[in-house]
Amino acid sequence: MNGADFSPWVSARQQAVEDALERWVPADAPAGLGLAMRYGVLDGGKRLRPLLVMAACEALDGHAEAALRAAVAVELIHAYSLVHDDMPCMDNDVLRRGKPTVHVQFGEAQAMLAGDAMQALAFEVLTPDFSNDAGVEPALQARLVSLLARSAGHAGMAGGQAIDLASIGHALGEPALSDMHRRKTGALLQASVLMGAACGQTTPKVWQALSDYGAAIGLAFQVVDDILDVTQASETLGKTAGKDLDHNKPTYVSVLGLDAARRHADALREQAHAALTACGLGARAGALAVLADKVVQREN
Repeated sequence: MNGADFSPWVSARQQAVEDALERWVPADAPAGLGLAMRYGVLDGGKRLRPLLVMAACEALDGHAEAALRAAVAVELIHAYSLVHDDMPCMDNDVLRRGKPTVHVQFGEAQAMLAGDAMQALAFEVLTPDFSNDAGVEPALQARLVSLLARSAGHAGMAGGQAIDLASIGHALGEPALSDMHRRKTGALLQASVLMGAACGQTTPKVWQALSDYGAAIGLAFQVVDDILDVTQASETLGKTAGKDLDHNKPTYVSVLGLDAARRHADALREQAHAALTACGLGARAGALAVLADKVVQREN
């Protein structure tokens, strides 16, 4: 897949996810809760995680309806994590996706509830009534729920965030830093790939290769995030630049240095491409290959 093919592919799938979020995130949740939920997830973000779900599913000729639901669910989990991460008890940030954070716009209590509700909605989206729906079989529903829950919980995203908060002001070596970020950021990105793969038919070899691919780009995303935090302005990032340095948090730039961090990101991209080669899907994995490049080459 070349750049000319990739742009319309991305646009079509981003629109499908946006339309589904518009349908499934309720505006009429009580006491303004729906407004806060929609503010936190609609009309913003790259939708990288949904794109990974759909690219992996399509590479395996998988179940499109299941993949759409998985794409929406993983984006809801990601959005909820941002809402909570931005709150004063954690990162205390005031800017996200180029607009005030949810707690700034709606207050801390409503932001906490909006994140809670988005997390619950993610699993509701994954478990439609099979008898009345277009057809996501219960066994597949259960597998998708398991992949998402494990990546978001104590062994994944939440655990990584706990390590992150505990590490403020402390020196971390590269192995400990990588462990933290494989959990905090990488686990959900890897799960996005595997949820897409679960919607199709795989062999153990293909599953492992796609898992390796997801692990590589998951960590690469965080390395690049750390680089952009010190090289780009807030206006470009859509969030507050330099906040990790201000909060005295360990990052790949502070641990490795800027040039070494860039080399590390490039090496992870090569690992991702090698994993795709190993899975043997050829041109069918074209979108996944381009997404790996975009993760490392992005500027926001």
